[in-house]
Amino acid sequence: MSAPVIPKTQKAVIFYESGGALEYKDVPVPTPKPNEILINIKYSGVCHTDLHAWKGDWPLDTKLPLIGGHEGAGVVVGMGANVRGWKIGDYAGVKWLNGSCMSCEECELSNESNCPEADLSGYTHDGSFQEYCTADAVQAARIPQGADLAEVAPILCAGVTVYKALKSADLAAGEWVAISGACGGLGSLAVQFAKAMGLRVLGIDGGEEKKKMFHEMGGEVFLDFRLEKDMEAAVIKATNGGAHGVINVSVSEAAIEASTRYVRSNGTVVLVGLPANAYCKSEVFSQVVKSYKIVGSYVGNRADTREALDFFVRGLVKSPIHIVGLSTLPEIYEKMEKGQIVGRYVVDTTK
Repeated sequence: MSAPVIPKTQKAVIFYESGGALEYKDVPVPTPKPNEILINIKYSGVCHTDLHAWKGDWPLDTKLPLIGGHEGAGVVVGMGANVRGWKIGDYAGVKWLNGSCMSCEECELSNESNCPEADLSGYTHDGSFQEYCTADAVQAARIPQGADLAEVAPILCAGVTVYKALKSADLAAGEWVAISGACGGLGSLAVQFAKAMGLRVLGIDGGEEKKKMFHEMGGEVFLDFRLEKDMEAAVIKATNGGAHGVINVSVSEAAIEASTRYVRSNGTVVLVGLPANAYCKSEVFSQVVKSYKIVGSYVGNRADTREALDFFVRGLVKSPIHIVGLSTLPEIYEKMEKGQIVGRYVVDTTK
């Protein structure tokens, strides 16, 4: 396939200071480095991490100015001189991990996300809220040809993240997993992955709309945090002893702490969501006597990405998405801050 004509400028959403104005404007199209591919981003998912990056919530500096986004799905339109294994026209995805050194201990152990020199899309590397984006050819996701690029976009971060978290919980088919924040962008995918992995799924979230969505996705027991007076007792009763694993994707410090009380003996609490300045508090006596584990799970590696995409391609996981124009990103962030999002917003970079 001949190389497509690449424009000099493109539309993007960019900000120049943390919490500053989100400007939808023309910016230069980036030039790929020798190890990078250039992807014409068709769609990008919008993640809570993007909101944190814009607001400067985390103790890790972003580049400024910054174009956010790290769930970009599109088509390869260019590549650097050292790139092998990609061709023009391939479907490719921009993940949170844009690139890593591939030579440190963590990279050798396939824990590339923990690389001290990790380059992060939409954080230290301009991300997918633009029409054209660069990505390290080694870490870029290989999306199967023919996949729906709008629906696959959230799999690149939200899907991979919750799939890896479920693996980190070390659960067996038929065991209970509680998903705290079950109907947001991460939770809605976690429910489906868990169901496809043969787990019994209890979801915690709030509202009738989310309850309906949870059951439509195959969830078994829904607990509304707004109505339950004693969540610990409710989970233990519903699961006949507590959840074997808990996936915390909500951004509530109180919900994270509560999960340490309703996890089953010898179970695993997995931390995924990142509320600003939060701590996970676990009462030491109970943790020792119940012998439960608390683990962090941070996105996934290349194998996790390939496996998560396979679930999607086989139709076992669907992204409950709302497609809007890239120019509406500030409105999405506003809804996100108010907790008004059900499923996942995906932006069309041409609008």
